[in-house]
Amino acid sequence: MSTAFAQRNNLDPRQFWLHGKEPDEPVSFDEQSGMWNVYGHQEVLDVLADTTTFSSDTARLVPIEGEFSRGNLLKMDPPEHNKLRKLVGHAFTSKMIASLEPRIVDLTHELLDTSAGSGRMEVVEDLAYPLPVIVIADLLGLPNSDRDLFKRWVGEVFERPEGFTRGEPTPESTQNAVDQMGKLIAYLHEHATERRVKPRNDLLTRLVEAEVDGERLSDTEVANFGAVLLIAGHITTTMLLGNTVLCMDTFPEARAAVQSDRSRIPGMIEESLRYLSSFAAISRCTNRPGRVGGRTIEADQLVLLWLAAANRDPRRFDRPHEFDITRDPNPHLAFGRGVHYCIGTQLARMEGRVAMNVLFDRFPHFRVDPDDAPQFQPSPYMTGVTRLSLLTD
Repeated sequence: MSTAFAQRNNLDPRQFWLHGKEPDEPVSFDEQSGMWNVYGHQEVLDVLADTTTFSSDTARLVPIEGEFSRGNLLKMDPPEHNKLRKLVGHAFTSKMIASLEPRIVDLTHELLDTSAGSGRMEVVEDLAYPLPVIVIADLLGLPNSDRDLFKRWVGEVFERPEGFTRGEPTPESTQNAVDQMGKLIAYLHEHATERRVKPRNDLLTRLVEAEVDGERLSDTEVANFGAVLLIAGHITTTMLLGNTVLCMDTFPEARAAVQSDRSRIPGMIEESLRYLSSFAAISRCTNRPGRVGGRTIEADQLVLLWLAAANRDPRRFDRPHEFDITRDPNPHLAFGRGVHYCIGTQLARMEGRVAMNVLFDRFPHFRVDPDDAPQFQPSPYMTGVTRLSLLTD
């Protein structure tokens, strides 16, 4: 990240690794943590493509994850992963997503109505969080009136600044995250149990009724599956929206170009995803020895794939630290790649496009409040604003 960006937004250059020194090599081993780090764009692609060697099921090396693994798409490998992914594939078709656009336009206006006339708004609380969580809750069949519960549970998992010491979670913060995740799973388990007795026309009912190789999912699997959809279905879009607004304020030339030609909004969103990658890192573990970037990684090793670093790899991106909405091609990895490519990518992009268009329509002169500095996710594995105050007059 550029020094100018950090200074403009009052950021401590040490807060995120990508504000500081670039990695010396695309693959390295960290003696202190005992983990491998993969930073290079091609090297990350190589790992994501080899699901036999590099497994998403890290629970055997991180046992605390085990209770949430059953039915968790993010922690499964092919072929089991492919079977479950097909269950929700029909809920994220291009036709279905296109049908949601009028509802998302109306919802964005409704959310922005709460800030109209006040001269200010808080982007995350007023728009970036409620918009995607209402959409995914509607799809699952959950009452959007419960969104404050979702926010509290997920926020406790990801957003506790006291839970990190030198970039690593403490035992206390880890247990708290498990406890809050357990509350979310229990909530969804209750809804899954209800759907078996009183089915509805929603995604949760389809999960309850679906069969995989002739067997139905258990309520625990449905709950874990639903939790992944709920969390992944909103948190990426929440960060995407907040980060995009921040970039528009930080880079006035890009903003002016977008406001004069709204067809540039998709390019602006893609560059925001590259420049401020929501999930800075994802994890894998090795089932067997493998070679990446000229290094051999033995079996049973934890591997961190730094998507944020790969999206700044100068071997793949020209002028990687510049914000360029005309960048083409822009093969960023913000949504992953391969079998675990984010299933809600099209929906997230559409929500971003709609929200930014409506925001420009309603508050064309929005700007970050200079007296209220942006607040960022404390986790070193995520990049996104948790608070972003705007002046709208």
